[in-house]
Amino acid sequence: MTNRTTAPVIKDAVDFELELKPYTKFTLDNGVDVYAINAGEEDVIQVELVFYAGNWYEEQNIVAAATNHLLKNGTNTKSAFEINEHFEYYGAYLNRHCYNETATVSLHSLTKHLKELLPVIRELVTGSIFPETELDIFRQNMKQKLEINLKKPDFIANRLIDEYLYGIDHPYGKYSSVAAYNALQSAQLQSFYKDYYINGRCIIFVAGKLPADIEKQVNDSLGGLTVNKHNLPVITHPVKAATEKKYRVNNDDKGLQGAIRIASHFPNRHHPDFTKAQVVNTLFGGYFGSRLMSNIREDKGYTYGIHSYIQNHMQECAWMISTEAGRDVCEATVAEVYKEMEMLRNEPASEEELLLVKNYLIGTILGDLDGPFHIIGRWKNIILNELGNDHFYKAINDIKSITVKEVQELANTYLQPEKFYELVVI
Repeated sequence: MTNRTTAPVIKDAVDFELELKPYTKFTLDNGVDVYAINAGEEDVIQVELVFYAGNWYEEQNIVAAATNHLLKNGTNTKSAFEINEHFEYYGAYLNRHCYNETATVSLHSLTKHLKELLPVIRELVTGSIFPETELDIFRQNMKQKLEINLKKPDFIANRLIDEYLYGIDHPYGKYSSVAAYNALQSAQLQSFYKDYYINGRCIIFVAGKLPADIEKQVNDSLGGLTVNKHNLPVITHPVKAATEKKYRVNNDDKGLQGAIRIASHFPNRHHPDFTKAQVVNTLFGGYFGSRLMSNIREDKGYTYGIHSYIQNHMQECAWMISTEAGRDVCEATVAEVYKEMEMLRNEPASEEELLLVKNYLIGTILGDLDGPFHIIGRWKNIILNELGNDHFYKAINDIKSITVKEVQELANTYLQPEKFYELVVI
């Protein structure tokens, strides 16, 4: 019998041995690789088709995002209403997202309904027609949303800081405009769809409580897609960063709050410093107990929250500090950010503080391994970024092994004020 008068031994998260459940892989008749995680207690399943069809490949702004959004809005045999009715009838959720390099079509459903849903997904990625009426609605809705968002300092700041870092013509620096929405034509979407969906590159990820015949079901519906027959075009987008580093933008004379973005270029995930820099970032501003939060929120009261993070881009990355503060304390907030950078460069963190950060990060990863959808998400990130199957364990080791000295060295390498772009939007 458990002795409840004695407290259990507290074990640090860094002492846990984390394991990432391995995937199983099979290949469809058309050569499409499918990565699968069979786990979980509930009879649910996630199927995600990843196409290399992000805005990296578009010739005109917003074409990739509009194409992805309108996949669900009409095919050769079904209207947008009929498509939505079909998925709702089976209690399923179909979504799509467009990113910089990739675009996805994802399904969440009860496992038993997969046979009825996969054929419709196939129809979306082979027979979408992009009706003018649906494009008109999309165009109108997006312009209305843009008009509202352009009044928000944080929205303006997010757009401009990326432009400063990468350039307005770079996929990471582009942003929407009324003119870009007005320029959209159905023929442009159909052409992009043909090149990057019908004849594009595709990878599939499935997870959940998988049926015994999962390979047959996926192959029957998606093994006939005409994808992966051609090589992706090699497209390069040179970074054209702004020469000026400090910006102040007055978006609203009556605004009471300002949006602050402070950012610098940073290597992508393949750089050996990447994971250990994540530890430094967490200590600096990456969680609720970080130094930026303790100083600028808890001590100074300038903001409800301030965060720093390293962008999750495939090609180029940036180290970003983001917050909103009262109009009258924006400049003081910027100054405090640089003070915290200076302290990290000049004074070593304590072993206790570093252990707390390590435990937080390992605990977060442990939580992310709870359930098949989270597990396949980890693998998806590794596979799409071509990081190697041992990346997970290398990253865990980097987090556990980083020293106080390495934290200070990384801060001196990357947290130099002269490297950062600085933007305040009121």
